[in-house]
Amino acid sequence: MSEILPERRRQLILERVRAAGAAKVADLAQEFGVSDMTVRRDLNRLVKAGELNKVHGGAELQSGSSADEPGFQSKSQLQLPEKAAIATAAAKLVEPGMSVSLTSGTTTFALARALRQIPRITVVTNSPRIADLLQDAPVEGQTVLLTGGMRTVSDALVGPLATASIASLHVDRCFMGVHGFSIEDGLSTPNMMEVDVNRLFLEHSNNNVLLADHSKFGTKGLYRIAELDAIDTLITDDGLSLADVDAISEHIHDLRLEKA
Repeated sequence: MSEILPERRRQLILERVRAAGAAKVADLAQEFGVSDMTVRRDLNRLVKAGELNKVHGGAELQSGSSADEPGFQSKSQLQLPEKAAIATAAAKLVEPGMSVSLTSGTTTFALARALRQIPRITVVTNSPRIADLLQDAPVEGQTVLLTGGMRTVSDALVGPLATASIASLHVDRCFMGVHGFSIEDGLSTPNMMEVDVNRLFLEHSNNNVLLADHSKFGTKGLYRIAELDAIDTLITDDGLSLADVDAISEHIHDLRLEKA
């Protein structure tokens, strides 16, 4: 592996630990072509930042950490009825002739299934899974644009290639899935590399729709993407409390509660 900057190496170490739950110093040193001492210094920085726990011979992810990023497969098994209801409602906002962007995620993946029935739309995504899903069942006049980039644990393409692709486009509507959202911290993610990509998705769209089941409310990732006010419409399920609905409605005026 070619030499990489220490900050980038530490981000990659975080991703390895998120994917496996733990990592050994010796394995990381071999993978990145650096000394055990260098890896230990990296781990000490990450532990001090509260992102990892140090264990004998390596490090592990903190239980319930804001840096914890489950893989796509594990997330795809959660809140299935809620995601299906949200996706059905979101698909009604897409009409032939529109251009839309879908960020990577399991709820947006559910939306992509519904979009396979809509002709003459252009879909921009940083999700290889979404692109494959749409390409495998081509519809008349439907165009799929997949950004370049480096793949994360959650199967999102990120980095300079992804941001350059998104910055050159502008769509009618953006559908965004998130790790979590809250009144105080807005939309958030545990992956630093996803922040710039998701912000650009929001900025390069005429209308922004957040797709998130009720379990995402109050969940806080390590990195903030945007304030809730950046969202025009929230499509969620009916699992939110009345108090939560009132609080969210002060920031997102078009709030749609779907029955799971």
